Amino acid sequence: MTKRIYSIPYFLWIFLFVIVPLVMLFWQSLFDLNGHFTLANYILYFTSGTYLMMTWNSVIYALIITVVTLVISYPAAYVLTKLKMKQFWLMLIILPTWVNLLLKAYAFIGIFGKYGSVDGFLSFIGLGRPQLLFTDASFILVASYISIPFMVLPIFNALNDLDENLVKASSDLGASKLQTFTQIIWPLSLNGVRAGVQAVFIPSLSLFMLTRLIGGNKVITLGTAVEEHFLTTQNWGMGSTIAVVLVIAMLLVMRLTKEKRIHTSSPSKKKWSAKSIKETEGTHAK
Repeated sequence: MTKRIYSIPYFLWIFLFVIVPLVMLFWQSLFDLNGHFTLANYILYFTSGTYLMMTWNSVIYALIITVVTLVISYPAAYVLTKLKMKQFWLMLIILPTWVNLLLKAYAFIGIFGKYGSVDGFLSFIGLGRPQLLFTDASFILVASYISIPFMVLPIFNALNDLDENLVKASSDLGASKLQTFTQIIWPLSLNGVRAGVQAVFIPSLSLFMLTRLIGGNKVITLGTAVEEHFLTTQNWGMGSTIAVVLVIAMLLVMRLTKEKRIHTSSPSKKKWSAKSIKETEGTHAK
């Protein structure tokens, strides 16, 4: 009874700030500019080449950002687990998340902008002053930098909980470092990778602030389209339709990357496993 009472605030929060907004969003997507009930918004979305191209661009950008972040974060998390003051170094990686996203975006505008620090360095070494800001590369770089802490943290936790005896056992049995990584370390850290992918890929689908400030008008995504419809064209129905599609896409990503558990409910399987373990131990003893 006590647990049920304590869970009331949680369910109240979920109802007021998750379920109700989603229902309102879906309801608004069923009306056009004139307030008439219609499915035209969904028909337009799935038949318009512009919206389909935005969807494709959003998925590709989110995928690239996730891959870049993973390639940087996994080695960093692995190295952190081997350091003596690993909690301190982990805190330094997480520290930038305390800074407001808008401030970080404006800082990168100064870094990549005309006559900025990077531009000045390239000019100093004789590479001229190329256009760095308002490009796909700058957008991906900044988005990846901002997403790194959210990828490092779950991977670090998974690697930190890894039993070192398994790694030592694989080495004793003659496995190479590559085999140990592919057969032991990587599979056992996949839950951390999945959590990191969710934390990076899902928000990257709906980015709009960075697309404006860093990518300029050259980077157009579904998040940009939602902002445009709600704040500029005042077409809340179409903006809500795109938002509903984004929510469904995010749910699909969560479904595909959910944590996988192995269930052994069959008694015969448990007996066979125990028997095989004993036989293996007996073989090693001989």
